[in-house]
Amino acid sequence: MALDVPYRSIPDMFLKRVAATPDRHAFASPAPDDSGPVWLTWDQVGQRAKAVAAGLHGLGVGQEDPVAILANTRLDWVIADLGIMCAGGATTTVYPTTEPADATFIIADSGSKVLFAENPAQAAKIAGADLPVLTHVVLLDGAADATATVPQLTLAELEERGTRALAAEPDLIDMLVAGIGPDHLATLIYTSGTTGRPKGVELLHGGWCWEAVAQAEVGLLRDDDLQYLWLPLAHSFGKTLLCGAIHVGLPTYVDGRVDKLVDLLSVIRPTLMCGAPRVFEKVYNKAVTTAQGAGGAKAKIFAWGVRVGKEKVALEQAGKPVPAGLKLRYGVAEKLVFSKLQARLGGRMRVLVSGAAPLSPEIATFFAAANLPISEGYGLTETSAGNFVNPPSGLRIGTVGKAMGDLECRIDTDGEILVRGRPVMRGYHNLPEETAAAFTEDGFFRTGDIGSLDEQGYLRITDRKKDLVKTSGGKYIAPSHIEGMFKAICPYTSQAVVVGQARNFCTMLVTLDPDAIRGWVAGGPLEGRDYSAIVASPEAKAMVEEYVAQLNAKLNRWETIKKVAILPRDLTIEDGEITPSLKIKRRGVESNFAAEIDKMYAGTLAEL
Repeated sequence: MALDVPYRSIPDMFLKRVAATPDRHAFASPAPDDSGPVWLTWDQVGQRAKAVAAGLHGLGVGQEDPVAILANTRLDWVIADLGIMCAGGATTTVYPTTEPADATFIIADSGSKVLFAENPAQAAKIAGADLPVLTHVVLLDGAADATATVPQLTLAELEERGTRALAAEPDLIDMLVAGIGPDHLATLIYTSGTTGRPKGVELLHGGWCWEAVAQAEVGLLRDDDLQYLWLPLAHSFGKTLLCGAIHVGLPTYVDGRVDKLVDLLSVIRPTLMCGAPRVFEKVYNKAVTTAQGAGGAKAKIFAWGVRVGKEKVALEQAGKPVPAGLKLRYGVAEKLVFSKLQARLGGRMRVLVSGAAPLSPEIATFFAAANLPISEGYGLTETSAGNFVNPPSGLRIGTVGKAMGDLECRIDTDGEILVRGRPVMRGYHNLPEETAAAFTEDGFFRTGDIGSLDEQGYLRITDRKKDLVKTSGGKYIAPSHIEGMFKAICPYTSQAVVVGQARNFCTMLVTLDPDAIRGWVAGGPLEGRDYSAIVASPEAKAMVEEYVAQLNAKLNRWETIKKVAILPRDLTIEDGEITPSLKIKRRGVESNFAAEIDKMYAGTLAEL
């Protein structure tokens, strides 16, 4: 049955929400002393967004004109985004950690007319760049630079301009919103391709509105919830939650300071929080290492409680009843062990959702045992983030749940997951050939992931078809691009293999060229030693790490290599590590050198 979406666009949905519940809490930002949330009502958010929209209209932003936001997740990001769309424009999202070259490329490729920059430091990323289409920079924080090549103004000044314009033409925003339809461009989100060059994903109003309704239908969002939204709003996961909050009228605390997240959960006391697996990994490891560090009886009670909780979860997952005796023991375990973890997350959590990368079944089972079940979901930037999710009432650990709404899914002959429906992108911006290659002849999007559907419609992801790796923080990494950069920087390299899929950071395996390395040791203390002794030496490790530091200086933060291992031999065709054309066979390398990889990640969860 087709999903009923009663909106023409996000601004249409937003204005209807403002009219329906003007005095209810909408979005909050942190108090200056982090004592709690400072709320705006839907009417107040509506007034600010309309002022921004009218101000942008006065700057020449028209229908489907891209406007970029380069800022951290914060309330002003939400206001800017809503203002852009109410003006008829399309939001181009840029991660605040993006390097200047990539930020400049995204703004240029998208054709953004205006840039919202968080502060002068972010605005400086485009200083001196050739951006003929960009007419203005709007600063969320800090004073405008009167000498800047591209004219600057503050967000407050833009809102003031818009307020004056609305006083003269009160119906301006209603008129603009009436002209926006479901097939108009709403968002451009750039994601890395296999060459490392970002690709702009064109997402439409109709798809985002579909996402909003589908989330509510499956029971993830309710108007009596309180959401803690910390995810990057530059990411499709954050954007889809923003849309869902508007549809439902869900009060949402917006705060992108990840370092404050765990401490503020007990202050905000949300009932709903979504995140990438990394945040759940941190909570899990904190709980485990704290218990182990306490030792003695406390450690034993913790271990007992976890065993009891997992026993209960195993029965529930198998669809079997939980015996009265186990229920009694679990009640004790919850009081002695899990209540502390529940309190750390605010004590009121109704739903946790994990997406953007695979969630470890071990961690998922632990949270379910703690009566904090995580609904794992699945989607891509190209499909507006939310496609599958485990319903809160039907959690199946190890799967990413069932298809949302009326999304169509089928498994191709090679196991690739194919999807079709309203949330799927219009295409890649300015890349018609790549767009065509991303779809089947009958309009299904090729996800690049391998999986299977069970009889109940639950999807299990088993592999990735593409070479792109995705960290547990939800960031895509193009390994071949990084590997090529390293080879260009370090002249002693034979092979380099980046590892990071579903990991919390990237590492790299390196082999050194035997001929080149002999030249490097000539005249030194390592001269005359065999290859294995040279590559195992502290000197070789120091040399490679110095080149890795040079590499990291050229990468985005989430791409940087945290640890490196020099392998004792080069990769070979015979061992299934490279193809005859010398392309890396990643699975073969990671299988053959699993011990070296595990050593680089050993203990890292406990360190965080």
